[in-house]
Amino acid sequence: MIYPTRRAIMMMAIGAPVALLIGLVSPGYWAVGGGWVALVLGLSLLDAFIGPSRARAVLSLETPGVLGIAGRGVMTVRAAFERSAPRSAEIAIETNERLTIQPDRMTARFTGQDASATADLTPLRRGEGEISTLWLRWRGPLGLVWKQIRERPARKIPITPNIQAIKDEAIRMFSREAMFGIKSQLETGDGSEFHALRELVGGMDPRTIDWKQSAKHSKLLAKEFRTERNHPIIFAIDTGRLMCDPLLGVPRIDRALNAALLLAYVSLKLGDRAGLFGFDAKPRLFSGVLSGAGAFPMLQRVAARLDYSSEETNYTLGLTQLGSALERRSLVVVFTDFADSTSAELMLENVARLLRKHLVLFVVLRDEELETIALREPKTADDVSRAVTAEALMREREVVATRLRRLGAHLVDAPAERLGPELISAYLDLKRRDLM
Repeated sequence: MIYPTRRAIMMMAIGAPVALLIGLVSPGYWAVGGGWVALVLGLSLLDAFIGPSRARAVLSLETPGVLGIAGRGVMTVRAAFERSAPRSAEIAIETNERLTIQPDRMTARFTGQDASATADLTPLRRGEGEISTLWLRWRGPLGLVWKQIRERPARKIPITPNIQAIKDEAIRMFSREAMFGIKSQLETGDGSEFHALRELVGGMDPRTIDWKQSAKHSKLLAKEFRTERNHPIIFAIDTGRLMCDPLLGVPRIDRALNAALLLAYVSLKLGDRAGLFGFDAKPRLFSGVLSGAGAFPMLQRVAARLDYSSEETNYTLGLTQLGSALERRSLVVVFTDFADSTSAELMLENVARLLRKHLVLFVVLRDEELETIALREPKTADDVSRAVTAEALMREREVVATRLRRLGAHLVDAPAERLGPELISAYLDLKRRDLM
């Protein structure tokens, strides 16, 4: 696109009254006005032809691979011309509603044929941010026309929960359990996979002595075990209406993803495999089972694709499809929410079906707001009504939790702020007890 600058418009605007004044004073010189207009148009056309060509301009974009909520990132826009370049150019950027950019208009000054400009990206909510449109414009040598190009890179940036603070706490927990699952274990019950025989030394458990091999070699030999690795861990995350309601100001689904990514980080470090499964009215995505610490960024990008939903959760369709997709016995960590025991009937039925083959760890977010309402001293009739309703809802949730335990599911019932560490503790306990 080529269009006039403010300078060209001002020259046109100044020429009109001057031409009118000349026409009034000397009517014979009326053609001067037309000549002025033609002169400005001619200079503008000349400016459009002699300046750097739009076809020679190339835009490139560098963005962060992943952004975390409450974090920031830097985006760099580079402009290059194959031949002559202008002295400076203006860059404008458009993003979707999940990102803000500061500044959204920048000036790039060319040194040779290249120039670059940077801007700060701030995520507003979890999901996929997008750099949708880039504009680059520059003036011609005479300053009479703008030359502009527009590109639509549609660059997507996954926006994930910011787990850095809680990850540090998990790493501290992980370091306290550092020997578990990584080094050979001498303690009985801490491992199921035979590793090696070694000569019995002081401090070792006598129950690990292999009497047959000891008799054969004429010395006491003890067995070393290590925890079996490579277990599939699937995070089944409900993205339906109830999970999108806020808990202490943060949507439940964001808290669930925070804890899921945290446990995925630890489990991948321990040699297990992890995958994400999202569902509401129907299954939304399944990442497959990934292994190795290098797979964690991929899980973060997949988590960003789990969007908020206003639909009711279909447990039959979601959990049935998950069960059919899993060929090997897996640890299925279910993140969901329920209002009462009646609405949870279908969930219980499908969890029972899943338990026939898999180990299920059910995560219950403790509703501290509900507990506060139930325990608050009532002062009015409305307070009494709210407290009774809250108490009834808490009782219903406890009924569902009890039924889940009777079915054989393991539960994590934790406050929102402690969900990640509590989930890691439950996972390590399952490994220690050899239930996986």
